[in-house]
Amino acid sequence: MDTQPSTPTDEPPGPRTTAQEFGNLVRQLATQAGYDLTPGKGGRIALARETGMSESAVGRMINGATLPMPNQFENLARALHTDVRNLLVAAGVISREAWPDGVIPDVRSSTSQSPQSPEAYADSWGITDPVIRQTMVGAIELAIRLQRAQDTEHSAATSGAP
Repeated sequence: MDTQPSTPTDEPPGPRTTAQEFGNLVRQLATQAGYDLTPGKGGRIALARETGMSESAVGRMINGATLPMPNQFENLARALHTDVRNLLVAAGVISREAWPDGVIPDVRSSTSQSPQSPEAYADSWGITDPVIRQTMVGAIELAIRLQRAQDTEHSAATSGAP
């Protein structure tokens, strides 16, 4: 009887894990970004350097054993020339519906962008009832006025003004 020899595989039979799927995606993106991941070619070291990850962490991630730490996704996306959203979805951190294509999440840095108006916050939370909306907007406006008054008093007290 003529039988074909079986070829060993690196992956166990059965369904692939999220980490394995993520590793495949990272391998593809890294290759497209110019990283040669062949052992001894320096691609893993370069990717580790660019992402701030250890070489062993990059290896475990590429081999499908682990996922990156949350604080590593942004640097990884930058190094792989991809959108961080793609990595978060592939890693199962968020669903594709949670962050649809073309939508920029409303994440703001206190140093890079001005805050939203109270009305914009009500919109972002889906507050449409006029009474609830006015209560929320009024409370925010009052909090802003009280904070400004407190800041002014503190400023006057520390500057020595009468």
